[in-house]
Amino acid sequence: MSEYIPVLIMILLAAATSVGILVATMLIGPKKRFAEKAEPFSCGESQTQSPKLRFSVKFYLVALFFVIFDIEAVFLYPWAVIFKDLGFFGFVEMMIFIFILAVGLIYVWKRGALEWE
Repeated sequence: MSEYIPVLIMILLAAATSVGILVATMLIGPKKRFAEKAEPFSCGESQTQSPKLRFSVKFYLVALFFVIFDIEAVFLYPWAVIFKDLGFFGFVEMMIFIFILAVGLIYVWKRGALEWE
């Protein structure tokens, strides 16, 4: 049971910090109220567009491609750290991985999915 005491202390400290920040915001934060600030999806500025505006599917595709190719960087860093320990086999494995991702990037590029209109 004593192994859980540090975890319990950390949870209590996190809860105390969040409550403290909320209380401090209520006590010393700005109190000025006006109509635009009370509107949904607003932060004190008048809206210039409807919050129900629909985004193009291309926006989501570019975001998805970014996530996919960003994962490549996540795998490249640990590989680079232990590159010497893996030897030639590790090098070949990573080149295959990069080649597959490069083929995917070329395919996406040729299909025009990265073109922003």
